[in-house]
Amino acid sequence: MAQIQFSRGITEDVVPDVRLTRSKTGDSATATFIFQNPKALSNDTTEEITGMYLIDEEGEIVTREVKGKFVNGKPEALEAVYVMKSTQEWDRFMRFMQRYGEENGLELSKS
Repeated sequence: MAQIQFSRGITEDVVPDVRLTRSKTGDSATATFIFQNPKALSNDTTEEITGMYLIDEEGEIVTREVKGKFVNGKPEALEAVYVMKSTQEWDRFMRFMQRYGEENGLELSKS
């Protein structure tokens, strides 16, 4: 079971828009996640956002680079960036995304 959390133990229900970039050599890559109106920003949630946790049967991938987007003082979106610095990190991330995508109806489209 692949899931994304912003506070440990609380699974985010909103499926993000994910954008990937990778260097020509494949040594580094960046994944940008954009969550529109996520549960983590709802009025019902009192938990602190401590990072973005990508959790599956292999373990956990963590990034602390999470930013909120506010419109007229109201929370609207979260943007999280995960930077990969090796082909091993890329491969691990892609395995997570394969599982998460299958469970949540995401598919890869190349631009």
